[in-house]
Amino acid sequence: MGDITRHETQQIEDANASGRVPVVFVHGLWLLPSSWDRWRALFEEAGYATLAPGWPDDPETVAEANADPKVFANKSIKEVADHFEAVIRRLDAKPAIVGHSFGGLLTQILAGRGLSAVSVAIDPAPFRGVLPLPISALRAGSPVLANPLNRGRAVPLTYDQFRYAFANAVSEDEARELYLTFAVPAPGEPLFQAAFANINPWTEDKVDTKNPDRGPLLIIDGELDNTVPWAIANASYKQQKRNDGVTAIEKIAGRGHSLTIDGGWREVADTSLAFIQRFAPPQKLAAREMATAEA
Repeated sequence: MGDITRHETQQIEDANASGRVPVVFVHGLWLLPSSWDRWRALFEEAGYATLAPGWPDDPETVAEANADPKVFANKSIKEVADHFEAVIRRLDAKPAIVGHSFGGLLTQILAGRGLSAVSVAIDPAPFRGVLPLPISALRAGSPVLANPLNRGRAVPLTYDQFRYAFANAVSEDEARELYLTFAVPAPGEPLFQAAFANINPWTEDKVDTKNPDRGPLLIIDGELDNTVPWAIANASYKQQKRNDGVTAIEKIAGRGHSLTIDGGWREVADTSLAFIQRFAPPQKLAAREMATAEA
């Protein structure tokens, strides 16, 4: 497991010092923590303390990431989940967690470990027990899955691959801007783990959907998402409904996999914020939990 970085330590210390409810943002493949910058500003304005930890060894910038892609290689689902758990356990209050794509899967894993007060999983990658595998999802994953050697590599997307997997629901001009602004290489291993989760009883790609400490969960999916089509998100929702806690799902019309970073990000962020405000209002949860810890 990668060490908690100095930058992440500062975010933890700032969140604890604020006395506010923390919100942890979890990015997915082919993106960096900076993809959450606008979301963080919105949630901070709403009264939350926000953190956007990286996956182990994440570079700070897109330019650094594209200059040294090999740093992304050999990152497993468990390794990344354990890193986020280490960050969360240093917080004074149980956070809300928001994740996109593989970050949405990680959000559900962390919630299943009882680490989240409330969670939002956006276009979440599937876990063991989620059976649908639409053709568009196979095509979106093919840049990695087509070559078994990619399991141990860092794999970048070409613009055309990014256009199909992420930016199919925006204009050509916006798609190119998103690619240049956000796209970085990604580890191949998590995609292989997800692809074989349902035939590997020892897979790391699994979620404890029945944990009574899971907390409320909202799954959001873009109507036009090629990477995580509605069939996958809805199957994840049906698995999560086994939990006694609140479980909800919402489809965002006309949106693709880039819905957290494209020009329509605010609609998705507002939907996520409203759900979190229902179950972890600003200030109140942190004050209660810290008082309990001090007792």
